[in-house]
Amino acid sequence: MKKLFISLFLVTFFILESSAQWKPAGDRIKTKWAEQINPSDVLPEYPRPIMQRNDWKNLNGLWDYAIIDKGGRIPTDFEGQILVPFAVESSLSGVGKRVNENQEVIYQRSFEIPSAWRGKQVLLHFGAVDWKTDVWVNDIKVGSHTGGFTPFSFDITPALSAKGNNRLVVKVWDPTDRGPQPRGKQVSRPEGIWYTPVTGIWQTVWLEPVAGKHIENLRITPDIDRHLLTVKAELNTNSTSDFVEVNVYDGNQLIAVGKSINGEPVEVAMPENAKLWSPDSPFLYTLKVTLKEGNKIVDKVDSYAAMRKYSTRRDANGIVRLELNNEALFQFGPLDQGWWPDGLYTAPTDEALLYDIQKTKDFGYNMIRKHIKVEPARWYTYCDQLGIIVWQDMPSGDRNPQWQNRKYFDGTEMKRSAESEAYYRKEWKEIMDCLYSYPCIGTWVPFNEAWGQFKTVEIAEWTKQYDPTRLVNPASGGNHYTCGDMLDLHNYPAPEMYLYDAQRATVLGEYGGIGLVLKDHIWEPNRNWGYVQFNSSKEATDEYVKYADMLYKMVDRGFSAAVYTQTTDVEVEVNGLMTYDRKVIKLDEKRAKEINTRICNSLKK
Repeated sequence: MKKLFISLFLVTFFILESSAQWKPAGDRIKTKWAEQINPSDVLPEYPRPIMQRNDWKNLNGLWDYAIIDKGGRIPTDFEGQILVPFAVESSLSGVGKRVNENQEVIYQRSFEIPSAWRGKQVLLHFGAVDWKTDVWVNDIKVGSHTGGFTPFSFDITPALSAKGNNRLVVKVWDPTDRGPQPRGKQVSRPEGIWYTPVTGIWQTVWLEPVAGKHIENLRITPDIDRHLLTVKAELNTNSTSDFVEVNVYDGNQLIAVGKSINGEPVEVAMPENAKLWSPDSPFLYTLKVTLKEGNKIVDKVDSYAAMRKYSTRRDANGIVRLELNNEALFQFGPLDQGWWPDGLYTAPTDEALLYDIQKTKDFGYNMIRKHIKVEPARWYTYCDQLGIIVWQDMPSGDRNPQWQNRKYFDGTEMKRSAESEAYYRKEWKEIMDCLYSYPCIGTWVPFNEAWGQFKTVEIAEWTKQYDPTRLVNPASGGNHYTCGDMLDLHNYPAPEMYLYDAQRATVLGEYGGIGLVLKDHIWEPNRNWGYVQFNSSKEATDEYVKYADMLYKMVDRGFSAAVYTQTTDVEVEVNGLMTYDRKVIKLDEKRAKEINTRICNSLKK
């Protein structure tokens, strides 16, 4: 008993000592959630709610780190500790250092495998790491990955020690804007609309025990017209004896069952009066998916699904409208970039991650354009639960060709290098794969403006073919080609319809950008800007309502959706509905909600 007490004391002392050594780096503004961070319990929530197992282990927390020359050896001595999963440049990492294209970041920690996991395969999951990742367990290379925005995992079972500690080493290289890879708004020298780089691990790292044969992914497709819910359980290995069963629940009541063998998708016949998902009523069915061999259950996961449909159709006036569940719906929401002053790409806590979505809902919007970034899985689940339609951008990269936003483009498109094109195609497919089953995703956006835009017609057609259940916005505000489901205009600051497409939906993909500087809530003291600047909340709200009234009058003329810039201030941009630290809502929320709701309801019968 005495030895046990001493061991527990030493473990507790080590945790407290490590936590005491961690503190946020730098002196910039922070959110209120930064104060709630416990280094020994960072982002403890299950990271993948759409495919959940009960048993898992979180590896977030304090890791050893070093910044080395690119191509150098893994060091034996480290520079200090970094709080994972916050990027090395962020305040919450406790490091706050810049990394250039000639350097790499090395992470190290140890972990133990619970005794209850014996006989299981162990998967090592990364939510996202920017950009090129190499991983070793006990000095055995277990895998590598390129791409900064998608989850990946490795089966590390053969590399594990039979008992005791295991050493995990992760090496990351990220050239930021010195490479052609998708990177979003990150640049080496932030200014204006360009922000601080994000290097390394920026989403949860975790372990999961699974059976030798297990479910790797669920591909869930609703069909409200045929009253079908199709669930494709993608397995790590396939055989004719695989038996998949899907049980669908409304609360605790079992309402439908489907089964399949031979790797076939499970087609579940849903009730003809099935509850439909919408922003006004975001109903989700609970799924229980079981994999059997004979009568033996070898794997089971919990999930959820919604019965909903995204489409377009011409209305009585000949205008092509966006539809949800076969009814016209004006989709209206903010441009949401998902940046944080303390965590950069990473929200400080799960409560913070939810906050921006909840405030979007509070403002009366029904949609979010997720702007050239991909969020952690939990963000999309919250959109599913709250009833927010998501337009998902592909993170931009490479360089701009000639940009002619105000006309249909007939010039020569930019040619990306073979390497650049391969990076784009690989990551766009991975993004679509990992987000496919979320009901909230309504529109795929392959390009933003003309940044990195290439082979637009081909990319738009491939995107539509790969996922026919969503709409495709081929280039939001970009060089315009007659492909995809919509023509997307950008105009600042006021809304304007300077082009119209009689064959596709016409949408306003960006407008607004009303600036308001609030002195104690800014990233830098001097370089702050908005497309128009005001000195008080009332002035900014008046301008917002004026623009919204203009937009409302353009609905009858042909606009079918609109995106206001933007949810929050970001670094030196001060055109958010909220300050960057989320401590002040800058507009009159009641007035904004009133006009927003009127716009969202403008096409309802």
